[in-house]
Amino acid sequence: MTQHTFDYVIIGSGIAGLSLAIKAAQTGSVCLITKADADESNTKYAQGGIAVVSNLLNDSFDKHVQDTMIAGDFANNEQIVRIVVQEAPERMREMIEWGANFDKTKDGNYDLAREGGHSESRILHHKDITGFEMEKTLLTQIHQHKNITFWTHTFAIDLITQHHLGQVITKQTPNVDCYGVYVLNAKTRKIDTILAKITVLATGGAGQVYASTTNPTIATGDGIAMAYRAKAKVENMEYIQFHPTSLYNPKENPSFLISEAVRGAGATLKTQDGNAFMQNYDARLSLAPRDIVARAIDSEMKRRGDDFVYLDATKIEKEYILNHFPNIDTKCKSLGIDMSKDFIPVVPAQHYMVGGIKVN
Repeated sequence: MTQHTFDYVIIGSGIAGLSLAIKAAQTGSVCLITKADADESNTKYAQGGIAVVSNLLNDSFDKHVQDTMIAGDFANNEQIVRIVVQEAPERMREMIEWGANFDKTKDGNYDLAREGGHSESRILHHKDITGFEMEKTLLTQIHQHKNITFWTHTFAIDLITQHHLGQVITKQTPNVDCYGVYVLNAKTRKIDTILAKITVLATGGAGQVYASTTNPTIATGDGIAMAYRAKAKVENMEYIQFHPTSLYNPKENPSFLISEAVRGAGATLKTQDGNAFMQNYDARLSLAPRDIVARAIDSEMKRRGDDFVYLDATKIEKEYILNHFPNIDTKCKSLGIDMSKDFIPVVPAQHYMVGGIKVN
């Protein structure tokens, strides 16, 4: 077993792990590990965009905070929501400086889209592959940084705590210290020890435990399990998010996401007999927050005994579809669905999940 020492070890190569690695590398050495290819993460598959207040003439931080609190049914921590909303513009400026390319209108302003739960158009996007664009941008920065060592196809096995020094650790132990992580190199089949002053789990969620999920196959809850075994305090894992409109295709898993931006552009939800139904559930219709729309779809499917409902995007101009949703359009066409003419069969699917994990 070979031992390696760094200031930081970060497990996970999505937007959380990559952006933290870039910042951490300014103060010390970083080992970044992922169990698959460098770009394989939930981030890569995110479509719609990032909600950012960028037009203070029509929008405000208070509006964005209020929209977020309403969408979270006021279970959110408002202090944290406000921090995230107010810091978002600076984080996006960083991303743009690093090279991310967000769509603009003909007059040179950012093309701000609207999605469910938002009272204003505030979504920065790169067509319908925003996550891919951001992942690519962050990886470019990672590979250029001399303080970052990046190991791919490396599985984190266990967090190293006092337990590995022979001490008995239970949930009642007041202070659990983390010294690093044991990892398995998938290519050499050898186990290495990584020691670090700070160990960060940025491993995403456990989407693959659900039959219908938008998560890639690597989302198997490894980080949550490691934290549990280490008797760590796991926070913010009370909720599982469902995206209302995942393409219904029983032969495909993970499910293909139909971005909320499609509903933001004017698509409406309908039952299989072609009747709209969101008016029975919320005054915001198909632009209600995700939890409301997902529950409404689930209710209609159960009430009628249907396997899916339809998303009607036929009122959206074909040119707009081609310019803003080329990836979704291509996927639909591969299944014989023309978005400009045909209804899209959709179901709710477990969506990307982020949780905070710390070792006391």
